[in-house]
Amino acid sequence: MSNASLRRLAEAAGISIEWTDAFNHPKTVSDDTLRAVLAALGLPAENDAACAQSLASLAGGADGWPLPPLVTARVDAPIVFDDHAALRGQDYAIELEGGGRIDGRLGDEAPLQLAVIAAPGYHRMRIAGHALTLAVAPPRCYSVQDAAAALNRADAHAPRLWGIATQLYSLPRPGDAGIGDFGALADFVKQAGLRGASAVAISPVHAMFSDDLQRFSPYGPSTRVLFNVLHIDLDAVLGVDALRAVLAEDGLGEEAARLEGNAMIDWPASSNWKLKVLRRLYQRFIDAGGSAEFDAFRHDGGDSVEDHARFETMHAWRRAQGENGDWRSWPEEYRDSRGPAIAAFANAHADEVRFHAFLQWQAARGLQHAQDCARAAGMAIGIISDLAVGADPAGSQAWSRQDQMIHGLSVGAPPDVLGPMGQNWGLGAFSPVALKRHGYGAYIEMLRSAFRHAGGVRIDHVLGLTRLWLVPDGFPATEGAYLRFPFDDLVRLIALESWRHRAVVIGEDLGTIPQGFPERLAAERMLGIRVMFFQRDWHGYIAPQHWSPDAMATTTTHDLPTVAGWWAGRDIGWRAQLNMLGEHGNEERERGERDRDRHALWQAMRAAGCLGWREHEGPPPPEHAPVDEAIAFVGKTAAPLAMIPVEDLLALPEAPNLPGTIDQHPNWRRRMPQAAASIFDAAEVANRIHLLNAAREGKPA
Repeated sequence: MSNASLRRLAEAAGISIEWTDAFNHPKTVSDDTLRAVLAALGLPAENDAACAQSLASLAGGADGWPLPPLVTARVDAPIVFDDHAALRGQDYAIELEGGGRIDGRLGDEAPLQLAVIAAPGYHRMRIAGHALTLAVAPPRCYSVQDAAAALNRADAHAPRLWGIATQLYSLPRPGDAGIGDFGALADFVKQAGLRGASAVAISPVHAMFSDDLQRFSPYGPSTRVLFNVLHIDLDAVLGVDALRAVLAEDGLGEEAARLEGNAMIDWPASSNWKLKVLRRLYQRFIDAGGSAEFDAFRHDGGDSVEDHARFETMHAWRRAQGENGDWRSWPEEYRDSRGPAIAAFANAHADEVRFHAFLQWQAARGLQHAQDCARAAGMAIGIISDLAVGADPAGSQAWSRQDQMIHGLSVGAPPDVLGPMGQNWGLGAFSPVALKRHGYGAYIEMLRSAFRHAGGVRIDHVLGLTRLWLVPDGFPATEGAYLRFPFDDLVRLIALESWRHRAVVIGEDLGTIPQGFPERLAAERMLGIRVMFFQRDWHGYIAPQHWSPDAMATTTTHDLPTVAGWWAGRDIGWRAQLNMLGEHGNEERERGERDRDRHALWQAMRAAGCLGWREHEGPPPPEHAPVDEAIAFVGKTAAPLAMIPVEDLLALPEAPNLPGTIDQHPNWRRRMPQAAASIFDAAEVANRIHLLNAAREGKPA
């Protein structure tokens, strides 16, 4: 076959054949990778004839209808249909979401455009006997400035808010059996708010697999639409007395105390214990007659709740038969989430389906309570939820929304600073073509879940709004390709949901960044993320006042070393121990570079006035990290929001995660050394918060 026909098809499908890596080296995708990616997209490319046929299918419309079921637009901007000549001269009617109607007629010549719509919302349009949705977005997302203005803050025009990032599972609380819960989060946000925090960013709380307790990475969920039931606050289900009665049975209380005392989370044991207690609380709830509130939750949750509850039930049932539970290996009739076989199964297992719906109700209540506590404590933003970049292809979301997903490709990242050997995260992704064909239904459903109980959303790997690195099954992470996504449509929907929920948006834009992408985020009022360790130019570390005002500032992230760990080179030690320094890596050389980096950062801290009484000292040794100074340094930045991980407030040396590892490093298992309610009581933490408040207010420490 000709290389030209393969390339034409790849370009038409949105695959970037040529790209530039994080080290500024030009790269070209191999023909084998192109064919594998195209096959996964449903576009056969094994020969010239297949390429021609696939190219023709891309160019064709859906059933002869020229418009997709949903079209995005901006308020007060023309909606142009020039690509759809069949609509010339057609009358249309638009029913506005908030009431009212617009009638009009498309002209016979370009530009074919509708009357300008001033009201944001999901409006219904009828034209030529067909109906579609017009998703008309505000000009930009709800911003930190908007959140500050809503509280009538004096600095709303140029806010300098701060917050704390925490791994929810790591927050201890008496009686939690080793897994941080929404009750611990409520305790934490109350104390943070009292000390001046405007936000608390948490790790993802997406639903996992309740019958496969070995899966616990918050970034590898079963679905991004529902919630992790292991974070349910048991005290809040039926009250303390009911819980006490349950814990008196079968030594459950003693087991909880043992699990709570573990230095590392024993996810399988703690999860199994918690689900056992939740089943007993659920049975008490049912025996007492249930509640109208639960019935309303289940009704309002519709397909989202019902699909996941059915998946959880079927997944556990198949595993009980000795199978692996992966829906892709189920009998054909069970792979259809809307089919009669699944409906019959759900009817036969109605109580189990109801149990999983009950768990989702409790999780949603707990998360909302924590957000209510944050707002009551005076936070301008409150909880910032985390929207993971993908979900497990064997999970609930891929099963129930499979017609909008790509199968046979995994999300990852090409080799870069964070992962010199490339990364394959084993996560499924939406299909850009299928999303458009289905009116972005699964995407909107997911956004609403992320925004519903929060004051902000962090979008993991926000680069995926414009392109995703996808690795074909069986290929190494280095042999993937970038697939383009409809950025304009996706960000308009984010802006619309952001304003509907009055929630800010933060995009995790670390990695191989396309040219101009930070500017596009800024125009949407989506904050990027700037990490202290990476804020450098050829002069050295960038002075705080020169950091971007369009990004959140932070000392570090969950995928990077803490300040204490970076200063000591713990990350280098881990990667050397696990043979992860890369093809040309050398531990001694990296430690030498880190020593130079420490000196350079110390000089930047001195120039920024962060050293105080240590003004005339040299940088401290590796074992004595300048955590206070680092927090003050980030606090002085021009960012509208500075975020400090709780690990840095406590000067902990170990990071929550080491990218590229699964079992070799204790990822997502570390517990904080103090209970959530008392973390802020330590004198050194109080001093760091004082330094942070002073830096944000522009005062000397």
